[in-house]
Amino acid sequence: MQFWLEFLPLLIYILLIFILLVGIILGIKTIITLDKVDKIIDDVQDKVRTLNGFFHIIDYATDKIALATDKVVDGIAGLIGKVLFKKNKNKKKESDDENE
Repeated sequence: MQFWLEFLPLLIYILLIFILLVGIILGIKTIITLDKVDKIIDDVQDKVRTLNGFFHIIDYATDKIALATDKVVDGIAGLIGKVLFKKNKNKKKESDDENE
């Protein structure tokens, strides 16, 4: 019994020291990995910033193209509307003339 009372605390201390060393090593490796990830994120952000101007130009161009096509569609719709309303007005005039 005396053996276990001396051996078990020694075994627990050795295991705790081992767990502490593993924790320190994992912590250091995690810090190194996070530093590498931070460098990669900074690099990606720099590349995205260089592309922002290009995307701004594309956005501006698509806005202008959409504006031009909207004006063309509105013009065509207006012409079609005028032609249809003239026919309706002519039919109303004819029906009004017949009723009188």
